Amino acid sequence: MLKRSAAPALSMAAALGLMAAMAPAKADPVSDFYRGKNIQLIVGYGPGGGYDVYARLMARFFGKHVPGAPNVVVQNMPGAGSLRAANYIYVTAPRDGTVIGTFARNMPLLGVLHDNPNVQFDPRKFTWLGSPSSAENDAYLLFANKDAAIKSAADLLKKGGPPLVLGGTAEGATGNDVTILLKDALDLNLKMIAGYPDSGALFLAADRKEIDGRFVGLSAVSSSKPDWLKPDSQMHVLMQFARKTRHKDFPDAPTAREMAPNPRALALVELAEIPYSLSRPFVAPPALPADRAAALQKAFLDANADPEYLTEANKIGVDVSPVGAKEAAEMIEKLAAAPPDLLEYIK
Repeated sequence: MLKRSAAPALSMAAALGLMAAMAPAKADPVSDFYRGKNIQLIVGYGPGGGYDVYARLMARFFGKHVPGAPNVVVQNMPGAGSLRAANYIYVTAPRDGTVIGTFARNMPLLGVLHDNPNVQFDPRKFTWLGSPSSAENDAYLLFANKDAAIKSAADLLKKGGPPLVLGGTAEGATGNDVTILLKDALDLNLKMIAGYPDSGALFLAADRKEIDGRFVGLSAVSSSKPDWLKPDSQMHVLMQFARKTRHKDFPDAPTAREMAPNPRALALVELAEIPYSLSRPFVAPPALPADRAAALQKAFLDANADPEYLTEANKIGVDVSPVGAKEAAEMIEKLAAAPPDLLEYIK
């Protein structure tokens, strides 16, 4: 009797199992949207610089972590220190999740200041993905030619002699703004020549001795100009910015905080250093569909944890200390809440 009563139940279970196996998988609208599509990754600088290196590395791994595994295609869009790219992503790019981008780390500060009439974005309204580097292992360094008249950080404080001539791209670009800020706040003997098209042109100008040096990220030098870091290099490091303490590889170069002559100068330096925790900002346009925004934000962190990505990053010498979307948004809010008098000076 037990055998006879169990048989129909087993047959029913088998039938239900077969029906479940034959049923179509539950639809995934995000995966369905991205399958077979391209994601365009806009880079606010020309090929060869630090932002471009990070973007091309990310492009190789990002798509496989997005549902539907879209291809990622890099498009360089240089102009106005990456302001052109930031405006494009905010104003013009499709708001469907098929465009992401990266631009200068100080673009959020320009957006908060509301001072440049060419800025068309509110940094708080971007769909933030994060940054692959929080500058935890990075530094923004003043490289100078050893043949220049200024040989050390102490020489930068001396007046009357020839200035250290640095190069930059456009108004709003990091190298330009850091030079101006430190020249004013620390009273350094610096001169800026702006107008170079991109980072590659600045490296070339320094090698040709058209300029004495430049402010540039350690990660950018490691990936784009590693010969500057060799012991026999003609370039050396005079000081460090965006560091609370000296980088272990440059123990003799003081930080900007150490060189601040008074509390106000120190406060200005600390305010200007906030964007460096978003060393390589990655965003998507505002007002994306919520499910696609969440998928892109997750894919960004997953790509930064991908073992193959980490191996490749180590090979080319770029820092990986990622910041996620939530942390990035909190940093932008903190920047916007800075004391008005300090923001007025930054303007």
